[in-house]
Amino acid sequence: MPAITFNNSNNSFFQSVRKSVDSYFREKKLKKTGNWKLYLKAWVLIPSSLAIYFYLLSGHYSWMLGILASTLLGLALVCIAFNIMHDACHNSYSEKKWMNSIMGLTMNALGSNAFIWKIKHNIIHHTFTNIDGIDDDIANGPLLRQCITQKWMPIHRFQFLYMFVLYAISTLSWMLGSDFIRYFTKKIHTSPIKMISFKQHVIFWTSKLLYVLFYVLVPIYFVGWQSWLVGFLVIHLTMGLSLSVVFQLAHVVEKTAFNAAEGPHKVIDSEWAIHEIRTTADFAPRNKIISWLVGGLNFQIEHHLFPQISHIHYFALSEIVQRQCELFGLPYNCYSSARKAFYSHVRLMKRLGNKYCLSI
Repeated sequence: MPAITFNNSNNSFFQSVRKSVDSYFREKKLKKTGNWKLYLKAWVLIPSSLAIYFYLLSGHYSWMLGILASTLLGLALVCIAFNIMHDACHNSYSEKKWMNSIMGLTMNALGSNAFIWKIKHNIIHHTFTNIDGIDDDIANGPLLRQCITQKWMPIHRFQFLYMFVLYAISTLSWMLGSDFIRYFTKKIHTSPIKMISFKQHVIFWTSKLLYVLFYVLVPIYFVGWQSWLVGFLVIHLTMGLSLSVVFQLAHVVEKTAFNAAEGPHKVIDSEWAIHEIRTTADFAPRNKIISWLVGGLNFQIEHHLFPQISHIHYFALSEIVQRQCELFGLPYNCYSSARKAFYSHVRLMKRLGNKYCLSI
């Protein structure tokens, strides 16, 4: 793994913004973890997904209703990932460690693995955001060029069109390929997985087998393999497209910066928090519906600075962070709507498809 060091000798920005955030929670007498607003989401989303699942098993519907229900199940599962799994894996769902561990296992129920996700996302992505050569989130194979330091190929001229197909199959790729590659190689992109405990080995294989049971064998038994295959693909295409687009709008847009791990050791000429500010973007901050559905991930700047604070607080924190960015003369990357962020992502990917694109 290439060595990356941040110039944290003067981390005055992060000290200042953290002090302001701590003062906010102290004055409001609030806990930094979730509250009834977050727990209500769990009570709505999990029973809803189970209800749709059992409805699909019944088989008493037309093919059109079956596709619609499968789409809704995919969206419900995505919302569970955004709202419940994500907070829990960051230990911000609850003050109770065991509760975070249990709710984090919803990642396994979606077909992936919470243990591997925590290393990939919490440690690698949150520390080395948008650094080519380390951040696995911008290492999506040779068909996608997501920063100028990645090798260009002629097919990239069309990536702004076909990327949505790749996004749509991303959860299938995680479930059937990436998780197993990372598990057996003990490596996530260029970063090693130092140790997998016996407990995690058991959880990995048990959850994978249970996934096959409940998402493959049981549905095939009740509705037949053809109906199962259509529904299964619709669920994953919905999940993959939704998950990928939301995360791309936070980092792979025109306003965000990129870097690269060059040589055995590189020093980033800024403190870590400033690096996060420059490589991350918010979108649709005033849209309460989007904020609810994506679990506050439209406030990605606040999440990257304070990942162990629940997303239910991000709207309030965004005002604090924005004031601090203005105070320190830093950019506060924000798109007023999801549509503007989406178009920015498409434009950037189209620009990166140009062989002669040397800067963004």
